[in-house]
Amino acid sequence: MNLIYDINDRPKPGEILLFAIQQLLAIMAATIAVPAVINSSEDIAAIFGSGTQLSSAAAIFGAGVGTFVYLLFTRSKSPVFLGSSFAFIGSMISAFTGAASMAVGYWGLIIGAVMAGLVYAVLALVVKIAGVKWIDRLMPPVIIGPTVAIIGLSLAGNAVGDLTRSSVEGGSVYVALICGLVTLAVTIFCSTYGKKMAKLIPFILGILAGYACASVFALIGKATGNPAFTVIDYSAFKGVKLFAVPDFTFLKGSALKDISGSYLITLFSAYVPVAFVVFAEHLADHKNLSNIIGTDLLKEPGLTRTLLGDGVGSMAGAFFGGCPNTTYGESIGCVAITRNASVVSIWGAACLCILVSFIGPLMAFLQTIPNCVMGGVCVTLYGFIAMSGFKMLQSVDLNKNRNLFVASIIFITGVGGLSVSFGPVEIRTVACSLILGILANVLLSKEKDEPVKEMKSQENVRTGNKGARKKR
Repeated sequence: MNLIYDINDRPKPGEILLFAIQQLLAIMAATIAVPAVINSSEDIAAIFGSGTQLSSAAAIFGAGVGTFVYLLFTRSKSPVFLGSSFAFIGSMISAFTGAASMAVGYWGLIIGAVMAGLVYAVLALVVKIAGVKWIDRLMPPVIIGPTVAIIGLSLAGNAVGDLTRSSVEGGSVYVALICGLVTLAVTIFCSTYGKKMAKLIPFILGILAGYACASVFALIGKATGNPAFTVIDYSAFKGVKLFAVPDFTFLKGSALKDISGSYLITLFSAYVPVAFVVFAEHLADHKNLSNIIGTDLLKEPGLTRTLLGDGVGSMAGAFFGGCPNTTYGESIGCVAITRNASVVSIWGAACLCILVSFIGPLMAFLQTIPNCVMGGVCVTLYGFIAMSGFKMLQSVDLNKNRNLFVASIIFITGVGGLSVSFGPVEIRTVACSLILGILANVLLSKEKDEPVKEMKSQENVRTGNKGARKKR
């Protein structure tokens, strides 16, 4: 891909601010969705009531700090943002439901994230000793390509669901769809036909257009008294303070002395296996980003550094926001579409996350962006992730049965949504597909490479015979 800004390029200060805002908008919805899911957990409410409240502002702050850590470990050579990891939702719920009190549960989130981060540290040590060549043999393009595609395709349902979802009960599906499609249209037109700056910030322009469209429909709904026109919820602005310190997780945990050995075992069983699963997604994300920017990140800055950055970044994110962090496909998709790989933009986004988390009106604005508008953006983001995976398959010889079977297994199990749960541990779709693909590739590794003979159709044979007779 011909990048407009390469990894080490430094855009102008005004451009950096716009690129940072764009990265924030790309990762914002998923980052604040994780604490929202935890807050709405029926299992936790059944034990402690409805008092559990992980802060969205703290999650945004934790994502910014986690990204700082990642960039430091990778020496500013990997342009990707870290946000709240969906893979650990089950683990986080277990941290609360296995706790003796709510205060212990908050410390459980932090301790569990530390355990997961230590898994990354051990894996980084293994890579440091053994190198990365074994990873290339274990996961060649025939495995990584379909896996990256599945990362995008597995999120397709979320994008389409948001595209038709109103943020207000009673809002029309059709009005939501119009707002989402306006967002999508402005994004793709700016990216395709826009001038230099419009090409670099298509998501900002698309979201602003979708937000404006939703606001116009809200005004129509208020004027006509028809709630179906209202798909945007402005309630986050009510009583908002200009400046507020986020409700950090480490400030809520006040019963560290009450943590028992059995509870630590619970945390270990909930977090550590998931860390190995997320390791597979870490590899796929960095392979995909390497393909986009034309630099092998597993060699420079190196998989050891990216793993340490991701692991320690997860610890930092959980310390402040309760949510372990992970590299975000949305951020990678943003790099692919805008062709802006400048790491300075990621630094700016991390700074912006920390700043925004303290400013009430800005957090309120981010929370009022309608689901349908974010759905319009995510259609392009997730689509680009999927297409990046398909591009990796171009170098794969699909005339070989082994490659056909491996790719087929990954695609079908991925698109079909295969996932497996063992108690609090859930092996999600992407990890299941990747594991099955690796196993299939190993089992079929003894297939002999036979020369592929070009087969002629009967029509070509008849045509060839006629040509031969004419020649004679």
